[in-house]
Amino acid sequence: MKFGIDRLLADPTLRAPLDGKRVSLVAHPASVTEGLVHSLDALIAAGINLTSAFGPQHGLKGDKQDNMVETLDEVDPVYGIPVFSLYGEVRRPTAAMMDSADVFLFDLQDLGCRIYTFVTTLLYLLEEAAARGKSVWVLDRPNPAGRPVEGTTLLPGQESFVGAGPMPMRHGLTLGEMGHWFIRHFSLDVDYRVIAMDGWQPDAAPGHGWPQDRIWINPSPNAANLNMARAYAGTVMIEGATVSEGRGTTRPLEVLFGAPDIDAKAVLAEMRSFAPDWLAGCAIRECWFEPTFHKHAGALCNGLMIHAEGPFYDHHAFRPWRLQALAFKAIRRLYPDYPLWRDFPYEYEFDRLAIDVINGGPALREWVDDATSTPADLDRIVSRDEAAWHAEVADLLLY
Repeated sequence: MKFGIDRLLADPTLRAPLDGKRVSLVAHPASVTEGLVHSLDALIAAGINLTSAFGPQHGLKGDKQDNMVETLDEVDPVYGIPVFSLYGEVRRPTAAMMDSADVFLFDLQDLGCRIYTFVTTLLYLLEEAAARGKSVWVLDRPNPAGRPVEGTTLLPGQESFVGAGPMPMRHGLTLGEMGHWFIRHFSLDVDYRVIAMDGWQPDAAPGHGWPQDRIWINPSPNAANLNMARAYAGTVMIEGATVSEGRGTTRPLEVLFGAPDIDAKAVLAEMRSFAPDWLAGCAIRECWFEPTFHKHAGALCNGLMIHAEGPFYDHHAFRPWRLQALAFKAIRRLYPDYPLWRDFPYEYEFDRLAIDVINGGPALREWVDDATSTPADLDRIVSRDEAAWHAEVADLLLY
């Protein structure tokens, strides 16, 4: 199969509209061709007049580790073009940044999750391009989580850098498709095109979204493999909790939790008792780890590891958002007074609990903390939101 960048490089007719234009590239470490040449180098080698580049959260080099760790603007040492940071002094491109090019090529590998900030960066770029008569092209890449949709819809007034609009946590779209939704939903008048992939099969085993003939490159420091990408729509919620998501270990965001003062076996037993269907599609095993940094650094943590891979993986049965919600609920049922929710500035939101920012509203937290709530209570809300999203985007699917 071919990703958008590979089709653009291979087909002079696709590149022809760029002739005589100043072109900018939004990229990160996973922005590579099928031959593992970075898109910046490949486009310049193909004769594209690149006059600037942009790096999203974690930077063009992907070297910044965590929430609110910013990247500075710089000048590329090889090509001498400005490299603007969209996660530094600003997250929305400024007028001066937009003046650096006529066409903006957006070539970011995504994880298919609302909270992964590259989605919001695309919206901000589209809005600024619409305001200034610029063009945006998405060089499309796979959604490694595939087509399944899951999670509550972000509520009005809950928008943030991890909540671009009223979509569920796991949205099931590629960024090329998401751009079309943004344009329609926000009524943007912008010159937009998608250089689509050729041969992407989002429902085909064993990759179910990720082609087996392409290697995985971290789009961000803690997105280390396909297992993480599949689990992320659930495990990212741990960023709003006091338990560890495995940062500071070699397998971040692949655990349901880790903590020095929680019995993981007891939590797993409670999960199986409370909502056994929500554990489907993967294997869960007890694990131990000692983070070298971040939450519980230097402490031995007992936790639960997710394996959404190999013989344990059922693509359509696996529901990571419900699975993570269930882990939180089991902890709350076993440890009613546990200080589960982390109160700290999260993605530049200072007045709301991080768990509510992440979920685009309080429904998940309220369900976890309500001693009388049942799986059906949460499932009723989530299933309604999922069905509505499926209907809303059905006509935008390119593959």
